[in-house]
Amino acid sequence: MTAQRPFRFGVNMVVPESRSKWIEKCRKAEELGFDVVGVADHLGMPAPFPALILAAEATERVRLNTFVLNTPFYNPVLLARDVAGADQFTDGRVELGLGAGYVRAEFETAGIPFESGRKRVEHLENTVLTLRGLFADPQYQPAPAQPSGPPVLIGGWGDRLLGVAARHADIIAFTGAAAARNGAPLQMAGLVETEERVAYVRELLGPRLDLVEFNILVQRVVPPAERTSVLEVFGPALPPDVADSPEELPTLLIGTSDEMADRLRDRRERFGISYITVLEDSMEKLAPVIALLR
Repeated sequence: MTAQRPFRFGVNMVVPESRSKWIEKCRKAEELGFDVVGVADHLGMPAPFPALILAAEATERVRLNTFVLNTPFYNPVLLARDVAGADQFTDGRVELGLGAGYVRAEFETAGIPFESGRKRVEHLENTVLTLRGLFADPQYQPAPAQPSGPPVLIGGWGDRLLGVAARHADIIAFTGAAAARNGAPLQMAGLVETEERVAYVRELLGPRLDLVEFNILVQRVVPPAERTSVLEVFGPALPPDVADSPEELPTLLIGTSDEMADRLRDRRERFGISYITVLEDSMEKLAPVIALLR
């Protein structure tokens, strides 16, 4: 295995509030040592690009990520304009996270057809190719601040989507959960399945392996005092191979700060995952772990 990447930490902001609260949260994330502030793309949550531009105005160093766009919502050429404009207005701090979309109800609410998984993944790949083609043109306007445009993160779990990620992504985000058919809720994946998915991607990457960063979305950071109550919620959804040892589940982070830091080191060694994203409600709980891993 190649040399380990340094850790990076992101927080995905999901709660729509006022301008002042948004600024406060983004500054808090930077103060706590996070490297990336992310914005999800769901109806009822902040619109990604305005939120990221405001986050850039409120902070100094964090990168700004769409984690992740429901790519089938967007016309690729129009999306390119928004991406390039956001990158220009944030002085090149954008990371472009893309996904195939999985919440059928959101598509129906927006009046957008919820196509088959194959067609949604094909649209995502076409979007990446379109963006890269446009951004490679020196005459393209608005010109992104980063040469050839922002780095692309592609999030997914299935063969098709991970195949697209292996061909095109700068960052591959393992969701740790598989989308059921017809837009049903995501199903948490166990340790064995995670190992298989990572091995699958490594094989597909071939000579690109050293160039691509691995990310995972941690659903909950669980200090010892919260272990029992959290497992009452997650317990029924735990895969069989981690039912008796939930600490091993890559999408949960359980234990003291020292134990969590050790687990993240182990996961980096085992899976090559060095970029950790948590949800907003776990932001402050992860901060001591970030300090340990610096």
